[in-house]
Amino acid sequence: MKLLVTGVKGQLGYDVVREGESRGLEMFGTDVDNMDITDAGQVKQVIEDYKPDALIHCAAYTAVDAAEDNQELCRKINVDGTRNIAEVCKTMDIPMMYFSTDYIFNGQGENFWKEDDEKQPLNVYGQTKYEGELAVQELVQKHFILRISWVFGVNGNNFIKTMLRLGKERGAVGVVSDQIGSPTYTYDLARLVIDMIQTDKYGAYHVTNDGLCSWYEFACEIFRQAGLDVKVTPLTTAEYPAKAARPFNSRMSKEKLINAGFKMLPEWQDALRRYLEILQ
Repeated sequence: MKLLVTGVKGQLGYDVVREGESRGLEMFGTDVDNMDITDAGQVKQVIEDYKPDALIHCAAYTAVDAAEDNQELCRKINVDGTRNIAEVCKTMDIPMMYFSTDYIFNGQGENFWKEDDEKQPLNVYGQTKYEGELAVQELVQKHFILRISWVFGVNGNNFIKTMLRLGKERGAVGVVSDQIGSPTYTYDLARLVIDMIQTDKYGAYHVTNDGLCSWYEFACEIFRQAGLDVKVTPLTTAEYPAKAARPFNSRMSKEKLINAGFKMLPEWQDALRRYLEILQ
């Protein structure tokens, strides 16, 4: 099977290519240097030349706070870039996988979000990822949409790396305690991605590691497992002002994933343990 993966230099794209290669699949990773997704002509040329059996679209603008000041660039990458890829996948009848986010929901209440619940993005990043979803749904009949949250991987920056750095530098951190969700380890996610892309079980799914926590609880567990003595102070969202609004409730139902016969990702604490072993 030949797979084209965008955003190969990012956390997820990097792990997806490695996972595919480890299973003997023919993987072709692209990034802005060899396929600028905002350039429709270049996208068409690269995909037509490679002729993949499926396309896994990991490239995205993910700087959530910066997106508030760079709306045009964020939209160009997350919406226009996604549409450029979807147009070619439609023409060539190539299955496409797109990654979205918990940020497409309004983040209120305590219920688990289901795939078809109303979309009310809270910020520019969430809005553009939702518009990307709509482009994929509109153009590509054979599509997968995977909504993920709190992503961490070896290749790139993330919350865990930030906490470890700040913890060592300062010995104390303040972390938001009233936003609840599930971390997602790109290594575990990549294994599911390669499983899923080889099926025809198209549609939207919620995929994260198993279990829930607040960012505060996540930070406490990071320091506990890393063996670092760091004072962690719980903060409310109001006490930790950020440019982009964040959801309080990022609980996402995995029922559809289970019903489709896919294997759930391991518990987030286990994912964190394995991740720290690699970092250390």
